[in-house]
Amino acid sequence: MNTTAGSIALLGSTVPRNAFVVTNLIEAGAIILGKASLGGLMQGSYQMVGALEVAKEEQNPYVLSADPCGSSSGSTISVAANMAAVSLGTETDGSILCLSSYNSVVGIKPTVGLTSRDGVVPITHRQDTIGPICRTLADAVYVLDAFVGTNHNDNATREASKYIPVGGYIQFLKPSGLKGKRLGILRDPFLIDKEPGIIRAFEHHFHTLRQQGAVLVDNLKIVSIDAIMNPFVTGEVKAMDTDLKLDLNKYLEGLVVSPVRSLADVIEFNNKFAKLQGLLDAQKTDGINAKVKKALLNLVKLSRDGLEKLMKEQKLDAVVTPGADFSTVLAIGGYPGINVPTGYDSNGVPFGIFFGGLKGTEPKLIEIAYGFEQAPKIRKPPPPIKH
Repeated sequence: MNTTAGSIALLGSTVPRNAFVVTNLIEAGAIILGKASLGGLMQGSYQMVGALEVAKEEQNPYVLSADPCGSSSGSTISVAANMAAVSLGTETDGSILCLSSYNSVVGIKPTVGLTSRDGVVPITHRQDTIGPICRTLADAVYVLDAFVGTNHNDNATREASKYIPVGGYIQFLKPSGLKGKRLGILRDPFLIDKEPGIIRAFEHHFHTLRQQGAVLVDNLKIVSIDAIMNPFVTGEVKAMDTDLKLDLNKYLEGLVVSPVRSLADVIEFNNKFAKLQGLLDAQKTDGINAKVKKALLNLVKLSRDGLEKLMKEQKLDAVVTPGADFSTVLAIGGYPGINVPTGYDSNGVPFGIFFGGLKGTEPKLIEIAYGFEQAPKIRKPPPPIKH
């Protein structure tokens, strides 16, 4: 099948092999139904890089006029609308967690390198990570077990393989998983300015966490959180622009057949129809220069002095937040996170609760998320479409 990342520029391209994760799923017995639609070239996170899109804009199955989020929207919507039991998303910054929240499904964003990106159209090897999207956490964990592992085509998997527990992740699906867990509640800026109904819902969910045996450390705040949430201030955009050019060029050069072989080719293709600034910004980059190195060092410092320091000082097993924006905190550090459906706003649009942790803490996050999921059991299927 065509691998286009939603872009017309890649129609007719031929990949050299199935993606590593797809091969693993097939070997585990999965039946591949097809490929889902997404924004052109993954929407490029903040940059809106892309090309003319193959598919029309996807719609939220709960409220058709609502934002389904991006960019792995087709994957998430297909699961939410009961078209498939399992789908995969690739998160650079929010493309699993945001989507899962907006469409009332479970999404696991693994530690970067835990799942191989071989065969995936890239944005940046520093942040891209493949994760399962399912209607229940148990399904998502079974899928995760099926495709984690070392792959010689992705160097990051060698380092991250040390995090994979003997016996896999299924053993951590414990209904009592919240008992004794120490959780940090991050309200600012993630819960402020939310509608009163959502705030009340999360207060109830925090009560549920306590009832299930968790110890909550409330009203914590990550150092420099306002800066972290601005990708232009942190240097995230600068680093992503540079990586996009290097990583995408490498991917395109490795295709067996392709109408485009470089980012420059994609830009030339787009210029026939429309100019997209994000692509142009990426093309202007000239590798890992001094400014990019400075940006990368800043991202490391913000992660080290922010989430890492907070969790170590407060002796936390995980942090909890009610905002899809929290994905940025996890993205810049390569950290894992899980979204669990938790409710619907006054318009019927879903929202979720996020559990995040440091690299390799998937076992704890699974225990925590599963313990919570089994208590309220809030998720409901989307309403029938009215014709």
